[in-house]
Amino acid sequence: MELILKQDVDNLGFKDDIVTVKNGYGRNFLIPQKQAVLATSSAKKVLAENLKQRAFKEKKIVDDANKVAEALKALEIKIASKVGSGDKLFGSVNNIDLAEAIQKQGQDIDKKFINVIGGNVKRLGKYNAVIRLHREVSVDLAFEVVAQA
Repeated sequence: MELILKQDVDNLGFKDDIVTVKNGYGRNFLIPQKQAVLATSSAKKVLAENLKQRAFKEKKIVDDANKVAEALKALEIKIASKVGSGDKLFGSVNNIDLAEAIQKQGQDIDKKFINVIGGNVKRLGKYNAVIRLHREVSVDLAFEVVAQA
């Protein structure tokens, strides 16, 4: 079943992508949740026209995302956390904590666009995260988890 996505769907595609999914997934989940519509020939023509009109606006959005990416690369993020014996943390550091640390540095990034590599961080040290700013722009961000003084 071919569908046109109306919003970003994790592990499937981005808004306005044409994707092929199994019939049940499309009929019973994506279409009722208003995340997709059937990719009929008329819907594809409308989509092509919309994409043409949006191409100029999209270029500006990509340029803005690249500027934010450059600003993020310049940041040095250190997250202070309580530490138990050795270098083991009480709790963990995740994308929410990283989003708050980035916001303190002056950049506002939504937590759902941040993916900490390896999942939650449970020890002191240096780690990496991938921040998706746009479907074409993502940035690797190094951050460090340090002991709270």
